[in-house]
Amino acid sequence: MADVHIIGGGLIGMLCARFLAQAGVNVAIYERGELGRESSWAGGGILSPLYPWRYSDAVTELARWGQSRYEEVAAELRRESGIDPEYRRTGLLLLDIDETERQRAEVWAGRFDYHLEYLDRKAILKLQPNLGEISSQAIWMPEVAQLRNPRLLKALRISLERLGVAIHEQTPVREILHYKGVITGLSTEQGQVPASRVVVAGGAWSAEILKGLGIQIEVAPVRGQMLLFRAEPGLLEHTVLSGNHYLIPRADGRILAGSTLEHVGFDRQITDEGRDELYDFATRLLPPLEECEVEMQWSGLRPGSPDGIPCIGASGSLSGLYINAGHFRNGVVIGLASARLLADQILGNPPILDESQFRCN
Repeated sequence: MADVHIIGGGLIGMLCARFLAQAGVNVAIYERGELGRESSWAGGGILSPLYPWRYSDAVTELARWGQSRYEEVAAELRRESGIDPEYRRTGLLLLDIDETERQRAEVWAGRFDYHLEYLDRKAILKLQPNLGEISSQAIWMPEVAQLRNPRLLKALRISLERLGVAIHEQTPVREILHYKGVITGLSTEQGQVPASRVVVAGGAWSAEILKGLGIQIEVAPVRGQMLLFRAEPGLLEHTVLSGNHYLIPRADGRILAGSTLEHVGFDRQITDEGRDELYDFATRLLPPLEECEVEMQWSGLRPGSPDGIPCIGASGSLSGLYINAGHFRNGVVIGLASARLLADQILGNPPILDESQFRCN
């Protein structure tokens, strides 16, 4: 029987399971659909928050911890699985920078020891030729890396299987069972499962899962649509961010354009409006994309939360219940640290960061 039962088989749940299993804990994952196929699969994999100085210190601290360790984790997963998660330092070019934004960025970079460079229009085009509509100045973060989400998740699944994690797909949890303030089990379509420690890492569905326990967290679905262009290697060398949208170059030449921000509940449909928004952005920013095939359009439901600060830790309401949810647009970059923080709490290890920043209730 598992020692820890994780509800949610996205990146956060999978990373939590890996840390726990590496420590010798028997872990089971329950996923309502397929492992790693919701927002974890759909995202871009940029290992930085977008315009990171706009976020709270709590988000920066989670991101910084993960940024310093993801290269090693990607290498470990490649060795364990034979699948390359494609960790690549492609840098991050942030457009639309005015003097106020530059000052905020300078203060933030100084506090957290990040390296920034300031580029004028000529330097922008020297760094990244072929750009169309660009601002007069930009910030360049050369150390920012990326991962290719689907490959990361495939590699992670193989790692979990090798570690003996029990994976239950197509197994929605109907109810978390409890008695006198203590977790006692799970109710699934396959029957009841005894459980004394349960982690809710259900992404955009986390608040719905907890509602039945009378626990409220501020997590709600936010749809993000994406486009994938089939391009030749070299057309785009660096990740470019403008406004709420970005272009990400993959190792094989494909270019990912994202993403929309849509508050439409649990509706995952792709739309013509979403495609037009992303296509117009991508081809304005990088005009040669007009000659490239749009290979795919998809969407994911992000777990939106106030200020993008996730809820990480033990529930104050029920003994044995833990929560890791609300990563919004930064699930990959802050997911590694949030998973480690929760795993250490379950294991009784000293925390890697101040846990009080992420309390759930």
